Amino acid sequence: MTKAAIVLLADTETLGDMGRMANALSAVQEFKEAGDEVRLIFDGAGVKWVGKLTNPEHEYHEHYQAVKDKIVGVCQYCAGAFQVTDQIQRAGVPFADEFNGHPSFRSLVNQGYQVITF
Repeated sequence: MTKAAIVLLADTETLGDMGRMANALSAVQEFKEAGDEVRLIFDGAGVKWVGKLTNPEHEYHEHYQAVKDKIVGVCQYCAGAFQVTDQIQRAGVPFADEFNGHPSFRSLVNQGYQVITF
């Protein structure tokens, strides 16, 4: 079985960033629909997307809702650094803090996940 960890690192500032976010959600959806093991992680500036995507008026809100069950975490350190911790908590999305406040990519690789970044 295919195992993929999709990591959204893109900021929220440009159309290019939005394109990377849309591609990340699309990739998660593709793996999910195929019945593969897929995990979605928000890291770096990508942590800012959670607050935006939980807004029902955002054009990608439905896409976010379709893959929300595959979110395994938001980098706790980056959420603090980008001052979005409250937004993450309100969204009910778990934090990932296995390695010094960050997600553990080594752990994912050891579990057989291919890590794909957007």
